[in-house]
Amino acid sequence: MAAGTKHTVIVSHPSPDSFNLSVARRYAAVAQELGDEVVIRDLYRLNFDPILKAEEQPGGGEATLAQDVKAELKALSGTDVFVIVYPIWFGGPPAMLKGYIDRVLGAGIRHLEVRGRHSPALTGGKQLVSFTSSGNSRYWFEEQGAWMALRNIFDTYLTNAFALASNDHFHFDCITKAMKEDAVHARLREVEDVARATCARYVAGKPVQEYPVRD
Repeated sequence: MAAGTKHTVIVSHPSPDSFNLSVARRYAAVAQELGDEVVIRDLYRLNFDPILKAEEQPGGGEATLAQDVKAELKALSGTDVFVIVYPIWFGGPPAMLKGYIDRVLGAGIRHLEVRGRHSPALTGGKQLVSFTSSGNSRYWFEEQGAWMALRNIFDTYLTNAFALASNDHFHFDCITKAMKEDAVHARLREVEDVARATCARYVAGKPVQEYPVRD
């Protein structure tokens, strides 16, 4: 039997009972039910250190990777779909997630390789699916110019820098503790739909083209 698709779900939220953790778990559950492999990296529960060390920068020579970075790279090896789940805070992702990208996804990558569209072994040709949440409405973010800034700086730039094949972003706005239970369930059903569509995009680990791209 051919190996299934590997999804790595990277979630960044300090609260273990947050909506973001529910999104990550629901996506993982659906992908696993469909026979795919799922790895969850819950950065706060892992107590991940987001601070990039001087010796980890490649500079003119080889970067010296810390043991925690090596462990993460091992966990991420063979990933077909990177799923990142995070809240939007002050117009951007949590520092924890940014640090994970700096230290792990960007490990050993030089700026000239980014500019030259080098294809890293870890991320090159892979798919990126992002789930974000906010307390304010998406309309408000768009009015502030924050939505397009996030899409350009985080989604588009990461896609180009890491030579990803595609990026799809699904945003859930007006997420508050006062949300009614049926509203939460409705959002999580949307996550299930995305997970099924993402799994269907791959046949024996190979991406196919039919996929509904949504914001």
